Parts: sequence; C-alpha cells; structure tokens
Amino acid sequence: MKKWQLLGSTVLGASLLLGACGGASQEGNNGGDSKSSSENTNVEGTVKGNGSSTVAPIIEKLNEDFSLKYTKITLENVTSGTGDGFKQFIAGKTDFSNASRPIKDEEKQQLEDKNIDYTEFEIAKDGLTVAVNKKNDFVDQLSLDDLKKIYTGQATKWSDVNSKWPDKEIKAFSPDQSHGTYDFFTEEVTGDAEIKAEKNQNTDVIVSSVKDNENGIGYFAYNFFKENEGDLKAVKIVGKDGKAVEPDEKTIQDSSYPLSRPLFVYANNQKLKENKAFAEFMKFTLEDKGKAASAVDYVALPEKKYDEQLKKLQELTGESKK
Repeated sequence: MKKWQLLGSTVLGASLLLGACGGASQEGNNGGDSKSSSENTNVEGTVKGNGSSTVAPIIEKLNEDFSLKYTKITLENVTSGTGDGFKQFIAGKTDFSNASRPIKDEEKQQLEDKNIDYTEFEIAKDGLTVAVNKKNDFVDQLSLDDLKKIYTGQATKWSDVNSKWPDKEIKAFSPDQSHGTYDFFTEEVTGDAEIKAEKNQNTDVIVSSVKDNENGIGYFAYNFFKENEGDLKAVKIVGKDGKAVEPDEKTIQDSSYPLSRPLFVYANNQKLKENKAFAEFMKFTLEDKGKAASAVDYVALPEKKYDEQLKKLQELTGESKK
C-alpha cells in the first residue's frame, strides 16, 4: 500500500490534507488505456507538483489508480493556487505545475531566464460556474456585463442589475488573487477593473458563503458546483451572441458555455527526462484520456487531443525512438 499525498498549502490558513489512497477501490478509470499503458511498474521515485485547487481533484483521482499499479512511486501535490504553483515551478522545486489558466508572459520570461524548458499539457475542460443561493428565485441568467457590474461594485443591490429584482444588498464572493480562477474571471469579465467582493483562498469557504447567504453569489469550478448543487443554483450566462447557456458536460465540451476554460499541467522537460517516475505519471495521465476528469465532474477532451499530446510526451522522453 502506498500513500498519496495532497498537501494543502499553509498559505492563509489552508489545512494540511493527507490522503491514503493506495487501498482505494479498483473501480474508476482503471489505469487509462490498458493496451498502451506502460509496463514499467517497478519504477521508483517521487513526483512533486503544485498549483491549482481546480485541477487537484483530477490529480487525486488519477493517483487512486496510479498508486495501485506503481507502488514504489510517491506523488506529492501541493494545492496553493495556480499563481503560487508557477512560482514553485519557476524556482525548480516541482516537476509539474497544475493551472486553471494559461501561463502568463511574465511567467514564461522567468522560466526562460532560469533556462527551464517546459511543455503545456491540456488534461480537461472546466466551466467556471456562477452560482447563487438555492433560495434565490429571481436570478436565472446574467450577462457578462451584469457580472462585471456586480463584481466591480457598480451594482450593490440586485435591483441595480434588474429593476424588477428585489432591493436587497448583493453578497458577492470570489477566490483571491492566488487562484487561476480569479485570473480567468478577471480576463473574461472585469478586465482592468478591481474585483470588489469578499475574497478567500479556500474555495470551499466561498461555496459555503453562497450557501449561507440568500443574496449571495460566487464563482468557482464546475466540480465545486456539482458537489453542492443541492444547495446552489447555477446561473445561465449570456454570451456575446445573446444566448443564455448553462454549464453542463456538452456546453463545456463544445465551449458554447461562455466561461468554458481548459485545465493544464505544465511539465519541466528536463525532469521528464531525468525522473522516470514523473515520466510514467505523465504518460499515465494522458493514457487515462479524461476518465479521471469525468469521474470528478470535469469534462474530458476529445480522445484525439490526448493521443496527440501522448505522442509529444514520447518525443520528449525519447520513448518514441525505442
């Protein structure tokens, strides 16, 4: 039995989590594509990652099956947010960095300055979900402009958004700046304007805040909504085409949901070559073809996308030359 570790960041008081998943159920993704999965099960070593809390459940689910097969490999994945994950990656402290947004230009430059070559792997899709309290019976849809008004403080009451809605104060909640989710929302919704909301590093706290406030509104990964949909109501988002679309597997997959986004793992190329345990984990991740993502309420990519990236990985590790 091998221990899988999800090490919660101590930043802003987030708790330390240790999960012993070596004895997990045999059900689930069953190690991805059994026909092509690596047979190097005696590989030993430690794999270190850091980053997005959005991506973390996918990594956890992947490792449930990975740890059953690769009993001599330990995976350590710290969940401290996309931004902090990239800081650790740039410092050379991790093999991979989970991200709920694409890498920024300044982060690319910092990696170049450190002579760190990397590869971007897209592992799933998410629909950033805007949710209100289940008791809210008037908000069914919001435009991107409505969201901007709410999250920049232009609208402080629901009646400021729609004159037919109650004259009640809006309680807006948001992830803090350590999250890729915050960055994505800023880019897609608020632009250069400052987000004015109660911010928290812990997404579970944001979810609970909306559940506890009848006039609450928050945004987070689709996975967090699905886990709490008995107490939350997803808001349809009106895109630039004027259509109101709700997040679900189909609309996230085809990107018709306006706040659909890719989820990434960024891999250090040199460590892929030097750390066989890391190379095996990345191969396992791509051979899984999104089954782990689907199991934790995210959306798998088209199978062809995983095949293309697996070929890229094999070229990086030299396996394609064998």
